[in-house]
Amino acid sequence: MLSKSCAINIHWALRPPIATCTKTRQIWPRTAEITFTPCNQNLGTFNSSRATVEAEANLKKSALAHAQHVNEAASQDELSALGLKLRHARTVRGMRLADLAMVSGCSESLLSKIENGKTTPSLNTLHSLAKGLGLTIAKLLSDDAAPKGIVMREGQRPVLSRMGLGGYGVDGVETELLIPFGAESALQATLLHVQPGARSDGLRQHEGDEVGYVVSGQITLTVEGDRYFLKTGDAFFFPSMRPHGIENPGNSPAVIIWVNTPPTL
Repeated sequence: MLSKSCAINIHWALRPPIATCTKTRQIWPRTAEITFTPCNQNLGTFNSSRATVEAEANLKKSALAHAQHVNEAASQDELSALGLKLRHARTVRGMRLADLAMVSGCSESLLSKIENGKTTPSLNTLHSLAKGLGLTIAKLLSDDAAPKGIVMREGQRPVLSRMGLGGYGVDGVETELLIPFGAESALQATLLHVQPGARSDGLRQHEGDEVGYVVSGQITLTVEGDRYFLKTGDAFFFPSMRPHGIENPGNSPAVIIWVNTPPTL
């Protein structure tokens, strides 16, 4: 007889081979094609393995959701901190919202939202606000902590878009400072990470000079209405008073070393 732990599915066939029970090894003639499915014990093991995989998937999903919640909370804390610093810088100068709006070119409504942590300013907007307050972005965001040492390792450098600008910020450009907050320097040096399709939020214009080098990827540089395509290994230089901006027309991130003097961030 067949083992009780085996299930049988019978499909009629024209050939007359023999059948063998995989459990008892008993052989007998057959006029039907007999196939065996896993026994209940193996089926239980399969179900147990599937349950384990599902549990691991649910655990990963839960961990990702928690990490996203933590990041969102951190971004909100950074926005709130930025708003408080902006309001403090404005009030100690005796400026009303209308005053700062006039000198920065931003609306009072936008300023109010930024000060209350309700919206994320672009780097260009923050630059205009800092300029209207007579500050640099670095001075506005810093806690006046003196820089330590002369070397900043990878991962230790301040990133403006992670300090009150929410991730990559509005314009998709991450600005990493190569000269730390609080340093008394006539130079400003940054490492720009420009995401595919991202562009600077409008054109910027200020005193000084600009020089840059494309470390990887490709960018389109706009200077006073003229557009220049640059790829890995290309460099550029122009007076900062000429309106300028960048965008990434490629499919991969671009990295640029950007230096200007005097500091504007």
